[in-house]
Amino acid sequence: MDILHQLQGLLWGALPTTVIVLLFFFFLRWAFWKPLERVLAERRAATEGARQEADQLVAQANEKLRQYEESLRHARAEIYRQQEAARRLALEERARILRETREQAGQMVRQAKLEIAGDVAQAKKDLDAETRRLAEEITRTLLEPTGGGRA
Repeated sequence: MDILHQLQGLLWGALPTTVIVLLFFFFLRWAFWKPLERVLAERRAATEGARQEADQLVAQANEKLRQYEESLRHARAEIYRQQEAARRLALEERARILRETREQAGQMVRQAKLEIAGDVAQAKKDLDAETRRLAEEITRTLLEPTGGGRA
């Protein structure tokens, strides 16, 4: 029983310390931990808000990137289409020029053939005339009396 009395005396002696510690705990909780938890909650909310805002900005940047790539793809397709149209026009122009050049060359060849045919016909006429003149001269020379005594 003596131990029990000693224990009871010890508990009654520790009671004011326990009350003081409990009062100090509630005071610290009210004065320190509650404001600290509130600040931490605000900080957590601000951090989460900033993270969400960053996620939204990343999503917007990705959407703009997708739109930019799509615009770039369309622009490239348009450039390729324009290049193909220009190439096709250049080929058509080249074919037209080649066709016209061939036609002109054909006309020049036909004209040259006509001129050559005209020259050949003229040469034949000149040759016929010269042949007749020579034939007449040969005939005259052969048919003329050769005589030495013409006076």
